[in-house]
Amino acid sequence: MARRTAADLLIEGLIENGQEILFANLGTDHVTIVEELARRESHGEPAPRVISVPHENVAVHMAGGYAMQTGRGQAVLVHVDAGTANAAMAMHNLRRSRLPVLVMAGRAPFALRGELPAGRDTYVHYVQDPFDMAGIVRPYTKWEYCLPSGAVAKSMLMRALAVMQSDPCGPVYLTLPREILAETFEGTALRDPPALQDSAVAARGVEPEMARRIATMLMAADSPMIVTAYLGRNHEAPAILSALAEEAGIRVVETIPHWMNLPQDHPCHCGFDAGPFLQKTDVGMLLDVDVPWMPSLVAENHAARWIHLDVDPLKEGLPLWGYPAELRIQADSAIVLRQVLEIIRAEADDGFRARVRARLADFAAFRDQRAKRIEDAAGNPGAKDAISPAFLCDRLNAQMTADDIVLNEAIRNTPAVCNHMPRTKPGTYAGLAGGGLGFSGGMALGFRLARPEARVVQMVGDGSFHFGAPDAVYATAQAYGLPIFTVVLDNGGWQAVKEATLRVHPQGSAAATDRFFARLEGGRRRFEQIGMAFGAHGEYVDDPAALDAAIARCFAAIARGQAAVMTVRVTPL
Repeated sequence: MARRTAADLLIEGLIENGQEILFANLGTDHVTIVEELARRESHGEPAPRVISVPHENVAVHMAGGYAMQTGRGQAVLVHVDAGTANAAMAMHNLRRSRLPVLVMAGRAPFALRGELPAGRDTYVHYVQDPFDMAGIVRPYTKWEYCLPSGAVAKSMLMRALAVMQSDPCGPVYLTLPREILAETFEGTALRDPPALQDSAVAARGVEPEMARRIATMLMAADSPMIVTAYLGRNHEAPAILSALAEEAGIRVVETIPHWMNLPQDHPCHCGFDAGPFLQKTDVGMLLDVDVPWMPSLVAENHAARWIHLDVDPLKEGLPLWGYPAELRIQADSAIVLRQVLEIIRAEADDGFRARVRARLADFAAFRDQRAKRIEDAAGNPGAKDAISPAFLCDRLNAQMTADDIVLNEAIRNTPAVCNHMPRTKPGTYAGLAGGGLGFSGGMALGFRLARPEARVVQMVGDGSFHFGAPDAVYATAQAYGLPIFTVVLDNGGWQAVKEATLRVHPQGSAAATDRFFARLEGGRRRFEQIGMAFGAHGEYVDDPAALDAAIARCFAAIARGQAAVMTVRVTPL
């Protein structure tokens, strides 16, 4: 039997473990992987589909977007420490989003004088060899390791994939020394690991007594509330939450939502800010949420009883957290909600149902008032060079369907997107869970790759657009036929910097002089031209009256397979 390289064993292991796609930004450390991929292609042997992406930030976010839509984490190949550094922000975001991605980075070779095949043969092999390459991303990984030998390549892969797919999911990191990848083995000398040597561990439900305790607390409440952000990661969960909330008359608030957790037309959906309801809440449930409210900015009710149900209740990746809970439970929230719903349906009496009807009537009154505020905001178009974000989002929504996917990286204009582009179907909304700007372009590409039939609308602020390596986004869209619609909300800078400064120093010098050093100074910025350089359709809109026609032209471009970028001059910083 022919000798096999560690790189070939690694590729075979990827295929055997369901890795259909290899997102890649290749370098000199990957030479044997490149050779084996080419050999497999020429011999008709199976190999992952390679998606070459010109920037690692885009590649890793693209893999995350694919995982977000399919539930299946994929592999990304990056280049030594430089590629790892470029990937770090994406790994931060995926860690906070609890998305499974395997990031593999080649290592600079260590053989100096030809002691081993594939040793050092160029300048960068010296300067790309840091003391602790994994340290660049260690805070954002569930697991990291260095492949010690091709003999355990498949075992190592199985371990990495099991960890990344286990609840709570997250990125893992594997480094691949160049000499190790070129190492060869006699086929007969290798032993494949058992098929189930490592397998992912999924969160489950709770014992019946705990489900009953939760149900009892909710049924006894006068003003219950659920606060959630990422329950919708399980696409079956919104329907279960919908049924429970209506059955038990529970107010539901989505706080900084990462997913579509409850249809916005649901009678119990009460917006995106839990703060106004905290004082009246007597029993509450923190349901798959990281930051339910900002304690320093709201009046908390310390007499309220809280249940915390979460796939990640300890927030193990956060050094400091601090939200109260009488019950704190690690579980699959969808399963537990179904358990609780069955108990409430079985035990509800006429008195309970009457209280539920009264609460639903209160919710309806609140929702009517809220809808009127949203309608009034949408009716104000703004002015030339200062288009209202609410008006923009409303006009976009008028030409969208319920199946369209919204990626929200509008940052300080996030409320306009949430309120005026309501989503009602699972998997049709994604928000930024982490703190790394520049996530939405790559994620949008991953969404479109996973769901080619869906229209993907990326809402992104001008400041965030800069961070997203947009040239790499549209080069990839062009190369692989992934038309996405990007809307750049150009307010001239980073509104978050101004608002944060005013919260801490409301009477300070920055406020008095209007100097926040957060404006993008200079002439007009034509963000759409970046997309046009790679074949995208471009629109520049500074007049509210021109919006509808520009939006229609962008959607027409998407329909013919062409990406579209629309720059919109919104209310300035």
